[in-house]
Amino acid sequence: MTKAEKLAIVKQYYPNAKTTTDTINDLIRFIEDKLNMETSQILMADSVCADDVNGVQYPMRTREFYGPFNLAGLWGYPFTGLTGMGAFASHVPDGGAAFIYYGPHIGISKQGHVGEIHRFGQSANSSCCGAAIGALTKFNNKAIQEGVIDELNYQANTLEQLLLKNKERLNKSAEFGPQLMEVTEIAFEATDKRIQELISQTRFNNCQYIILLGIILINGDSDVGSFNAIKRFDIIDLTTNERTSYLSDLLD
Repeated sequence: MTKAEKLAIVKQYYPNAKTTTDTINDLIRFIEDKLNMETSQILMADSVCADDVNGVQYPMRTREFYGPFNLAGLWGYPFTGLTGMGAFASHVPDGGAAFIYYGPHIGISKQGHVGEIHRFGQSANSSCCGAAIGALTKFNNKAIQEGVIDELNYQANTLEQLLLKNKERLNKSAEFGPQLMEVTEIAFEATDKRIQELISQTRFNNCQYIILLGIILINGDSDVGSFNAIKRFDIIDLTTNERTSYLSDLLD
């Protein structure tokens, strides 16, 4: 398959999607041209789902950054909290920048099926994101108990509670694909909100900038790769405390 053919499948659902490789290449060009920094001056943190496919499809050029520091567990939600963000902030190179790449993920197969991909070494497709699909299945079966969070399944139960809080949005469609995409939007909004809260309560003493790249990470089949639907691209200048959105620079 050509790059254009792969993008055409994903763009049916996420019209502004780009390959993850192109997203990171564009980001690095922005950092070099607009911030006048080298990747070696930047510590990266990621808050993406712990699913192994995200490791397999991780863009190689992120290795030019220092890190990554891992903030997330299931769904990309930053479960390490203030302790994790504080540790990350304290590790940034002096005079450099803190870069956070975050968001939930969703699978789209070559056949255009939402919620599944063909993984390396398997004979059949499997679910992606499995945790999101599990939570949605419990929601549709009315099997989520309000306020119940089991220590042995803390992360999944926490995210299930998030679905209960947004039940009106999920009940708008009876079709699996649109529902799962809505779950993914809900997960992004919750992750984005929590990232902002954590940043606001964390001291970044060593660096000049905080770079925030919020995305929906779209996994394709093992021979297709991954894509990003970019939702936020903000730069916080810590010398002036000004925040600027450069979203259009990455969407071009």
